[in-house]
Amino acid sequence: MTSETVLHTARARILADLTARDVAGPEIVSLVEDALSRRRWWLEQWQEGAAFVPGLLAQDVQDALMETYGRWPLCPLCEEPHALAVEPELGEDPHWVCEARGVPVAAVGSLEGGPTQYGPAR
Repeated sequence: MTSETVLHTARARILADLTARDVAGPEIVSLVEDALSRRRWWLEQWQEGAAFVPGLLAQDVQDALMETYGRWPLCPLCEEPHALAVEPELGEDPHWVCEARGVPVAAVGSLEGGPTQYGPAR
C-alpha cells in the first residue's frame, strides 16, 4: 500500500466516525486535514509505521477536538459523559474503548450513532 493510500484510508475511517456521530462539519474536517498533513510527514520518516496511522490519526483528531471543542467521541455505554480512548495507543487494528468498563466499543472507522455533544472537558 502506498503512503497516500494509507493516509486516505485513515482519513476515511476518521470521517466515517465523525459522520456517524453527526459532527463532521467544515471546521472539524479542517482539523482532520491538519492532522493528516502532520501524519504524512511522520509516515515519510517511518514507512514501517503505516499500520499505526489510523489509530494515531484518531488520537490526533481527538486531541485537536479536546483543545477546541471538548470531548469526542463520547461513550455510548456510560451515563457519566466521558470520551472513548483509542487502543492500542501505538499499534495495529485500533479500537475505540470505554476505559471505565474496559471494553471495546467499535473499531476506528466503525462507530455507530451515539452521543453527539462534545460537552465541556472535565
